[in-house]
Amino acid sequence: MSILVDKSTKLLVQGITGREGLFHTARMIEHGTSVVAGVTPQKGGEWVMGGKVPVFDTVKSAVEATGSNTSVIFVPSRFAADAILEAADAGIALIVCITEGIPVQDMMKVRRYLDQMGVRLVGPNCPGLLSPGTAKVGIIPGDIAIAGNIGVVSKSGTLTYEVLHALKQNEMGVSTCVGIGGDPINGTSFVDTLELFEADPHTEKIVLIGEIGGKDEELAAAYIRDHMTKQVVAFIAGKTAPPGKRMGHAGAIIEGGEGTAEDKIKALAAAGVMTADQPEEIPGLLQ
Repeated sequence: MSILVDKSTKLLVQGITGREGLFHTARMIEHGTSVVAGVTPQKGGEWVMGGKVPVFDTVKSAVEATGSNTSVIFVPSRFAADAILEAADAGIALIVCITEGIPVQDMMKVRRYLDQMGVRLVGPNCPGLLSPGTAKVGIIPGDIAIAGNIGVVSKSGTLTYEVLHALKQNEMGVSTCVGIGGDPINGTSFVDTLELFEADPHTEKIVLIGEIGGKDEELAAAYIRDHMTKQVVAFIAGKTAPPGKRMGHAGAIIEGGEGTAEDKIKALAAAGVMTADQPEEIPGLLQ
């Protein structure tokens, strides 16, 4: 079993006719995802993927024609906030935004609106979702993981791939991998995802991949301590990062002595979470 995406997912791709949209749509279909529509303004009426996927001018028309319930966004950053809002207004329940570089002030408005609408956003600036052998929404390579009972939630795309590969090398499978992204304002948090994994009867263990900056990992540690019954192991990137210098994601910065890797590791340890020094150590901690 998986969380968020499965065989019932009917995916709509916003920005499907662009280079990234076309490339990753093909990869998602290869993995078995049901891609039912694409949206590119002024391209409505066209077909892509060898005539298998129709293109619409608006998300609303695509939803009305195909019953799409999930959207993935490959739209340039200057248009991405509006694309998220358009999907929410059209009744899409789950939006996955791959786009990076969306201004923080735009995301503040988007997050406030989505919370009012009850719409779940994964991202932005994230690799998306992967339920091996079931569904893939985003850019996580489908061949680096096998199906199993380990849930993975991560801020970092690259580290996600490393951990999934390490698990596969040790014949350890994944229920769902959730790449939440590392921007300061995003849609789905560690706590949100941990709650879903805790409720999923087919997820037995969880891997949390965090990084410096912010308080998300400390909040996750408190949730694990108070609510989780399943084993959680972690890796925190950025132990050697200098204060005041952004490392990777926009949110990965130590300011005012807060958000250090040491603080996060201490909080997780106090919640009973073992933390790996290197990503390849995670399979051993799970065993």
